[in-house]
Amino acid sequence: MTQSRPAAFGPAFSMSTPMARGDLTGCPWHDVKSKLREVGLRPTRQRMALGWILFAKGDRHVTAEMLYEEATHAKVPVSLATVYNTLHQFTEVGLLRQVAVDGSKAYFDTNNTAHHHFFVEDENNLLDIPGSDVVVGKAPTPPEGYEIARIDVVVRLRRKR
Repeated sequence: MTQSRPAAFGPAFSMSTPMARGDLTGCPWHDVKSKLREVGLRPTRQRMALGWILFAKGDRHVTAEMLYEEATHAKVPVSLATVYNTLHQFTEVGLLRQVAVDGSKAYFDTNNTAHHHFFVEDENNLLDIPGSDVVVGKAPTPPEGYEIARIDVVVRLRRKR
């Protein structure tokens, strides 16, 4: 099913890209606007476009560079800086979870439920681990005035040699 192009994007934005026709299993276009409004974000054209690209495919893990590439492919006029800013805004309001893998690489997870991750080193790929599959023994006592927000476990994988 080919969806019509939203008027908000003008002639450059096309929802008839392979991504739009392919594996759309997540959030429909009109739900992106609702998601943004529910968390107090104004549904600007760029937030709407990036939100649709992020959430239309269901649960997944993306880097800013991956999202920028998808936006460029979908003819969404957006800068890499805007992609970074939007991802951080979405994370701050709870629409995304940021998963730090290396000091220089951060992934953004559209599944914000309690769960952990495998990181496949050779592929730079994250896979979900259900929260119930990881048991954390004893958490450290946080410093005075702080509380633990969540515990993230990233299990690094590589192929056997």
